[in-house]
Amino acid sequence: MKAPRLFLESVSGDVAVGRELALPVKAAHHAADVLRMRTGDALTLFTGRGGEISTTIVRIAKRAVTVRVDAFDTVEREAPFDVTLVQALAANDAMDYALRKAVELGAAAVQPLMTARSARWPVGERGAQRLARWQQVAIAACEQCGRNRVPAIHSATTWGEWLAARDPLRTGILLAPESSLGLAQIVPSMHGIDIAVGPEGGFADDEIAAGVQSGLIAASLGPRVLRTETAGIATLAALHALWGDFR
Repeated sequence: MKAPRLFLESVSGDVAVGRELALPVKAAHHAADVLRMRTGDALTLFTGRGGEISTTIVRIAKRAVTVRVDAFDTVEREAPFDVTLVQALAANDAMDYALRKAVELGAAAVQPLMTARSARWPVGERGAQRLARWQQVAIAACEQCGRNRVPAIHSATTWGEWLAARDPLRTGILLAPESSLGLAQIVPSMHGIDIAVGPEGGFADDEIAAGVQSGLIAASLGPRVLRTETAGIATLAALHALWGDFR
């Protein structure tokens, strides 16, 4: 059975074999109370900056778990291309789903997007709380799928701001059901790929025009109109079939 994986913000000092580490309170609670792990169980730790630490639980006490470092593995499980999902804001459950699956499929970053027809971005503390929750969703997805680098989850920005700031050397794919161009006809840039996904109701005509004028490539996923939380995930899977892990 594969060892459970837990994220740690950081590990002070080196990770020499034989060293004992006390897990932070949150990680200790998850290991002992949620996963019901016991002394002698194997546990894999990662900090989100590459590589993973194989450990064995040596002590469990109230709100405290201590592990012994068995090995450090530099293994990486990142996608062979750098891709950012630029996802128009949707209802909470749909947005969580899109973000979680994007992480599982190797997205290097997720950029939430405010558009004419998207859900609203809460201001002030509520916005900060939502961003923090999405960052935890990304971490949990990495724990599940085996990634050792946590993707960046950016604060929401407007369509115009994102278009003005994006790197023009990256391939920009604008999902537009009306387009006659398929993904297989696009040649990806070595500098990376951006996938722009509209909200429920799609991008407004002027937003599509602005995107194309800025160098984005309007592309279709076929004759069926997909939900906003499905479209980006389908595109990521298709890109893997064309150029990535699924070949």
